[in-house]
Amino acid sequence: MESADIRRRWLSFFEKRGHTVVPSASLIADDPTLLLVNAGMVPFKPYFLGEATPPYPRAVSVQKCVRTPDIEEVGKTTRHGTFFQMCGNFSFGDYFKEGAIRYAWELLTTPVADGGYGLDAERLWITVYEQDDEAERIWRDVVGVPAERIQRLGMGPNFWSMGVPGPCGPCSEINYDRGPEFGPEGGPAVNDERYVEIWNLVFMQYERGPGEGKEDFPILGDLPAKNIDTGLGLERLAMILQGVRNMYETDTLRVVIDKAGELTGVAYGAAEGSDVSLRVVADHMRTSVMLIGDGVTPGNEGRGYVLRRIMRRAIRNMRILGATGPVVGDLVDVVLGTMGQQYPELLTERKRIETVALAEEAAFLKTLKAGTNILDSAVTETRAAGGTVLSGEKAFLLHDTWGFPIDLTLEMAAEQGLSVDEAGFRRLMKEQRERAKADARAKKQGHGDLSAYREVADVAGPSEFIGYTHTAGEATVVGLLVDGVSSPAAQEGDEVEVVLDRTPFYAEGGGQLADSGRIRLDSGAVVEIRDVQQPVPGVIVHKGAVQVGEVTLGAGAHCQIDVQRRRAIARAHSATHLTHQALRDALGPTAAQAGSENSPGRFRFDFGSPAAVPGSVLTDVEQKINEVLARELDVTAEVMSMDEARKQGAIAEFGEKYGDRVRVVTIGDYSKELCGGTHVHNTAQLGLVKLLGESSIGSGVRRVEALVGVDAYRFLAREHTVVAQLTELVKGRPEELPERISGMLTRLKDAEKEIERFRAEKVLAAAGGLAAGARDIGGVALAAGRVPDGTTADDLRKLVLDVRGRIPADRPAVVALFTVVAGRPLTVVATNEAARGRGLAAGDLVRTAARTLGGGGGGKPDVAQGGGQNPAAIDDALAAIERQVAGAA
Repeated sequence: MESADIRRRWLSFFEKRGHTVVPSASLIADDPTLLLVNAGMVPFKPYFLGEATPPYPRAVSVQKCVRTPDIEEVGKTTRHGTFFQMCGNFSFGDYFKEGAIRYAWELLTTPVADGGYGLDAERLWITVYEQDDEAERIWRDVVGVPAERIQRLGMGPNFWSMGVPGPCGPCSEINYDRGPEFGPEGGPAVNDERYVEIWNLVFMQYERGPGEGKEDFPILGDLPAKNIDTGLGLERLAMILQGVRNMYETDTLRVVIDKAGELTGVAYGAAEGSDVSLRVVADHMRTSVMLIGDGVTPGNEGRGYVLRRIMRRAIRNMRILGATGPVVGDLVDVVLGTMGQQYPELLTERKRIETVALAEEAAFLKTLKAGTNILDSAVTETRAAGGTVLSGEKAFLLHDTWGFPIDLTLEMAAEQGLSVDEAGFRRLMKEQRERAKADARAKKQGHGDLSAYREVADVAGPSEFIGYTHTAGEATVVGLLVDGVSSPAAQEGDEVEVVLDRTPFYAEGGGQLADSGRIRLDSGAVVEIRDVQQPVPGVIVHKGAVQVGEVTLGAGAHCQIDVQRRRAIARAHSATHLTHQALRDALGPTAAQAGSENSPGRFRFDFGSPAAVPGSVLTDVEQKINEVLARELDVTAEVMSMDEARKQGAIAEFGEKYGDRVRVVTIGDYSKELCGGTHVHNTAQLGLVKLLGESSIGSGVRRVEALVGVDAYRFLAREHTVVAQLTELVKGRPEELPERISGMLTRLKDAEKEIERFRAEKVLAAAGGLAAGARDIGGVALAAGRVPDGTTADDLRKLVLDVRGRIPADRPAVVALFTVVAGRPLTVVATNEAARGRGLAAGDLVRTAARTLGGGGGGKPDVAQGGGQNPAAIDDALAAIERQVAGAA
C-alpha cells in the first residue's frame, strides 16, 4: 500500500465518523516555543491549553513534522528521521478512551478491501499506563485483546504532557510484532525493535503542575473536559504494509535512495557505510524540499539554520559517495515527484523550491572549497609545531563558522596523516547544545507568562474587532493589567494593558503595525495607547499609560484611534499587495512573500529571489504599480472558506496560520491575497508609490523598501530640488546630468592621478640625496630623517625602498624615514641583507620607533611600518633607532 493511499484511508475513515478534516499546517510553527512543528497535535495546542475554543468537537489530520535533536543518528538506525507525517484524530470534550480505542482497532484490522489497513490482529500488542485500569479493561473486555498481549508500563513511556503546567494524561500504545527475525519475543516491554510502536493514544484527563523531566511533577486534578490526541506514524505503518525492513525503504524514500545511487554509482545494500550515507541523503533531501515548500530559506539562525544544516549534510554525504558535481537538482526532482502526490502545492511551487535548493548547493560548494583551504592551513600549522593532532578548537571553528562537517574534517585530516581531537570538538559541541537547550527552556516559560491573558479570555471571551468599518466606538473594560498582573484599577501615571469587549484598534500582525490612539473612560480617565498586541487568540491588549484619572475594571469607554496614522498604514499595506503582485508578474512565482512591515507612509517587502533584481526590472515594477493606482481599482474584502479562496487563486503568505474561514482582500482584477489587515477603499487613495531600492537580507531573500502617498511625494520633491541645483551648477538640462557629471568625475580622477604622479616624483626625487647623505654608524649606513608632512604611507614606503636600493648591497644599510599624516606620525624602516646579517631587523627597529611615538608597529625583517600619537617625538624616535643601530654594530 503506497503512502498516499495510507493517508487517504486515514482521512476518509475518520471523516465518515464525524471528524472535520483539517489540512496539515505549515512546518513553520505558530508557537513561540517551537522553531518547527514537531508533533501532530501542535496546530491544536491552543485548544488543549484553553487559549481558544475549538471550532469542531472532532478533527482528523495528517500533519507534516520535523524533528532534528537526533540528526546524527539519521541513517544509522531504522527509525530516526528528520521529516515524518503524523496521522492524528482528536476529540475535544467529545468521545474519550473507549471511542478512541475502538476507532484505532477498527481501522487497523478492517480488511483492505473494506477501507482499512488489514493488519493481523494476532500481531498487535498493547501497552497501557501502569495505573490505567480503565484502558486495560477496554482493550481486554470491549475490544477482545488477550490479556497476555497487554503490558503495563511506567510514566516514562506511557504518560504524556507538554513539559509545562497544563493538560496531561496516560497513553496507550499499539505495537506491531514484526517477527522473530527482528529479535526475541516478549512484547514491547522487552524489545521495541521487533515490537514497533505504530499508534499512540493520549487520554488527556488530568492537569499537571510545574516540574522537571517526564515524571517529576504533581497531578493537580481532573480536567473539566477530557480530550483525545492520537498519533500514528505514517512512515512506520508504511514500513509494515509495504513489507520492508526500515522506513528508508518505503516508497517515498527508496526512490530518492535509488536516484542518489544512480548519481554516484553506489548500489544500496553494497556496504553499511555507503548505505548510511544513502539513507542520510534520502531523508535530508525530502526534509529540505518540505521545509523550502513551506517558505523556509537557508540561513544562519533559527529554522533557516536547520534547513542549511540538513541540506549540507545531504550534499556532503553525496560527495562522500563519490559525487563531484551538482546533484541537488536531480534529487529535488525525485522528491517532488513522490511527495507531490500527497502535497500538490509542492508541484505548484516547484520553480521556487528548485531555485532555493540550487542556490544553497552552489553556496555550500564554495564553502567546501574555502573550508578546505582553512583546513589545509590548520594542518600546516599543526605539523610546523610538531603536532600530530588537529585541535578540537580548529575542528569546531571549521564546523561552526564554515559549516564544515566533523566527518569531513576527520577524513581529510587522516588523508594528511593527522588525527583530530574529537573529545575537544565534542566538548565544544556539547557546550553549544547546552546553551541552546537553556534558551529553549527559557522560551518554554512563555506559557506561564500568558496565564493572565487566558484568564481574561476565560471570563470575558474574545474581543470583537470593529476596526474594518469603524475608527471609534463604545466599549467596556473587561481586563486590566498593571505590570503584567491583573488589577481592578490603575492610577494616573501607571503603565497598563487594557482589554476591551470590542475595539477599533488593530493589533499588530500580518506585517501591519498596530494602531495608536486614546481610550477615554466614562469617568473622565484617559489612557494614551501606544501599542496593541494579541498575546493569545482573541484577546486584544491595548498597551499604554494612564494620562488622567483612574481606570477601573468594568468601566464604559470611548475608543478613538489615530485616524491619520491608520490611513497612512492602510495605504502602505495596499501598496504592499500591489508590489507583491507586480514582482510575481516580473520574476515569476519564486518571488513569494517572505515577510513585510507596513508602517505609516512606508513599507518593506521581503521576497524570494536567488539574485539581485536588475534596476530596469525594478523600474518596470514601480511603473506597473503606479499604472494600477491610476486605474482607480476598488479594494474589497470578503470572508470565505479556505477551499474557496484557493479556487479563486488567492495568494497565501508562507508560514502564516489560517483558519477554516479566511479573509480575502481583492484589488480590482489585479491582486487577490489572504489578509487580515486594513486597506484603502480604492487604489487612487494611494496617490503615488516610490520604490527606494532592493537589497539582500539573506540567502535567496531580497528586500524592497518603498514610500507611499505624501511620503513618496516629499521624497520626489527633495529629489527634484537636488536635480534643479545640479542643473544650475553644470549649466545643463536635467537629462544631460548623468553624462555631464560622469565627464566631470572622469576628469577629476585623471587630475588626481596626475597630481599623484607629480607628488610621487617629488618624493622620489629626494631618494638620491638621502642615500648619499647616509651616515656611517659602526660600519652600518644609516639613512634616517623626516620627509614633508602629508606624504602618504604608500609614497613613504616607495621612497624608503628606493633609498635602500641606491646603497651598495654589500654595505649594511638601514633606512628609517618619518612623516606626519592627519596629525599622526608615521614611519617606515627597511634593512638590506647585509644589515640583517648583523641582527638588524626592520620589524625590531620600527617597534622601537613606534614605542617612542606612543604607538605600535611591525612587519617583516626587511621592511616594516609603524605609527603613533605624538609627532613631537619624531626626533626622539630617530635617536632611538640610531642607538639601536650603534648597539648592533
